[in-house]
Amino acid sequence: MFAGLPELGISNGEDLKETLTNCTEPLKAIDQFQMENGILLPTLQSALPFLDLHGTPRLEFHQSVFDELRDKLMERVATIAEGKEEDRYGKLEELLEKSFPLVKMPSIQPVVMQVLKHLPKVPEKKLKMVMADKELYKVCAVEVKRQIWQDNQALFGDEVSPLLKQYIVEKEAALFSSDLSILHNFFSPSPKTRRQGEVVLKLTQMIGKNVKLYDMVLQFLRTLFLRTRNVHYCTLRAELLMSLHDLDISEICSVDPCHKFTWCLDACIREKFVDGKRARELQGFLDGVKKGQEQVLGDLSMILCDPYACNTLVLSIMRNLQELLSQDSLPRDSPDLMLLLRMLSLGQGAWDMIDSQVFKEPRLDLEVVTRFLPAMMSVVVDDHTFTVEQKLPSEEKSSQTYPTTLPDAFTRYLQENRVACEMGLYYVLHIAKLRNKNALQRLLPALVETYNDMAFGDIFLHLLTGHLTLLSDEFGAEEFCSVVFDSFLLTSFSSKENVHRHTLRMLLHLHHKVLPSYVETLMKTLEPPKQCSEPVKELHSQLTEKLETQKKSPPPAEETPSLDLGLHPVTVPTTASTPTTPL
Repeated sequence: MFAGLPELGISNGEDLKETLTNCTEPLKAIDQFQMENGILLPTLQSALPFLDLHGTPRLEFHQSVFDELRDKLMERVATIAEGKEEDRYGKLEELLEKSFPLVKMPSIQPVVMQVLKHLPKVPEKKLKMVMADKELYKVCAVEVKRQIWQDNQALFGDEVSPLLKQYIVEKEAALFSSDLSILHNFFSPSPKTRRQGEVVLKLTQMIGKNVKLYDMVLQFLRTLFLRTRNVHYCTLRAELLMSLHDLDISEICSVDPCHKFTWCLDACIREKFVDGKRARELQGFLDGVKKGQEQVLGDLSMILCDPYACNTLVLSIMRNLQELLSQDSLPRDSPDLMLLLRMLSLGQGAWDMIDSQVFKEPRLDLEVVTRFLPAMMSVVVDDHTFTVEQKLPSEEKSSQTYPTTLPDAFTRYLQENRVACEMGLYYVLHIAKLRNKNALQRLLPALVETYNDMAFGDIFLHLLTGHLTLLSDEFGAEEFCSVVFDSFLLTSFSSKENVHRHTLRMLLHLHHKVLPSYVETLMKTLEPPKQCSEPVKELHSQLTEKLETQKKSPPPAEETPSLDLGLHPVTVPTTASTPTTPL
């Protein structure tokens, strides 16, 4: 406990023991020891007997003086470090030399740690001693750890790894959230709110102003993105940069070539729309990538691959297409649309670019613009024509029924082109948002086969299940249930556990709306296999319990308001006849 005192010429318990062992008059020896090792203040000696009269033990007195002096010394260390004196760090190094031998002494340790914390460059020998001792490493300040980490990538990786795992777990938990609503979904929190998350704040603190550590974290994120293809690492890459931006850490922001691009894109994500002015700014950054600096495209593509960026780009594309439709204009004639497609294409190609190390913008297949988009627009026109037809007086109506097939170009590009598929999926969400049952029944079966099974990805299923709550009353019809379940979700639930989970999530909210005979069949089909994960079993048992409770309790009276709160938000249009509704 008192290790290090003899090195400084200060007596410790061992010295007292030796003195008492070898002396003839113990009381005199104790007095002598107290004189030599007590507080060397002549006027204090005459005052100490007063404390004895008050029954205050000497230990208590010395301890209170010690605590006071230690606090003053720690304050002084901070004052010296914050001062302007040229030799301020020399003074602190001198103090470190004197105090470091006592670093294992609990009462002195805070002083040593305070000195270490305020030294911008701790002597390497001391750093190695701290690093080698688990207890010291654990208690030292993050400012000291940064100096250790910057030359020990493996140790820094061990510290960062649990945080990165936690981040992915949190994102996946949000996608499988029990809250099912169009108003509160994965994309609802603002960028600033997301940056207040525990992991982002911890990583920001660990990095501080250290460019080397920032680069290490980016390298970890690239490696993990390559290894797992998990797009949430792209989100963290953007959030981390913007978190440092919020704190005005210019030492890092000024050297990250993606900073201004990410800052501009962050503003678009906040508005969930890329306006013309910002679109031109973003284009300027992309066009400004100089020869020899193409590697920056790898980072820009990762930032555009962030699901929040992708969501903003596709929503902006949908809004753009609606405007073009109302103006009778062609997609190829819109520079804004072409830029949005260029950025979407760059983001979608992030993994390939980083994997191949060929830093070149992917060429956008022009047929996406000349064939796929017109095919998608023809679906919109079919729907609009049918809606108008239904409003005509009966004698003017034709015998036309709602189309059930889709243009070949539409289904082919859904299967073969990543960018087209992303737009097709968001068009389905748009149709669901308009509560357009007919169009949804026409489109959903086409999603069974999409590029890279994108329609069965967690982000799309999370959004689709939330959007389907708007059509909750339609689940009372067998035809609608058959399309949603038999023709789409159940086609892959047995091979994809995430589809199983999302289907059960939706049923937990909508079971009371689904045709009872259909629910029974679904429960048998969705029974979890033995080797499935706990969340699936848990969801299935929750659903079973709910259905049992529902059987026991009588159906509510007609006038009783529905209990599925949030399923019918009043802000969403109630008819399918308003195709110009903003997304």
